[in-house]
Amino acid sequence: MKYLFLLFFLHFYFCSFSQININKTETETVPPPPPSRIPKQIYGDTIVVIKSSEDEPYDTPPAPPPPPIKSEKPIKSAAAPIIEFPDVSAGFPGGSSVMMKWINDNLVYPQISIENNHQGRVFVSFVIEKDGSITNVKVERGISVDLDKEAQRIVRKMPKWIPGESAGIVVRSRIRLPINFTLN
Repeated sequence: MKYLFLLFFLHFYFCSFSQININKTETETVPPPPPSRIPKQIYGDTIVVIKSSEDEPYDTPPAPPPPPIKSEKPIKSAAAPIIEFPDVSAGFPGGSSVMMKWINDNLVYPQISIENNHQGRVFVSFVIEKDGSITNVKVERGISVDLDKEAQRIVRKMPKWIPGESAGIVVRSRIRLPINFTLN
């Protein structure tokens, strides 16, 4: 009895869906693509255009772009990695005492910071390149907008440093420098 009921149910199920699918299917005809105005023949990399007297005058098609040039040498990255702690640290020419004197001689305390009594230490980080130039000047911890800008200006204005070395090779290195701003 069980199997008879199951057989009846399956017969009903398949017959009802097959009728629905048959009744609901419609055929759509897709029109063929329009014919090309100018017949062409392709022979390898060359395209031959066949022109009849009824066709309008036309120019020759542009040449295909040249294939990309493959380099035999591997492409190297543009910038060498920045070494945080090289064997020999980069240094200001003349040492740290000369650097502090240079900073004090060139420092301009912003007037707004004087009026607002802003004082403290601005920590600046920057990268000494292989040629001794200074790049990537950033304030890591600042006091005020004006004092932060002055600290960045002083660092950017510095003369070229002596670059750091790691394993006897000149490398790019990161320097972190505190600049003190005190009012007398």
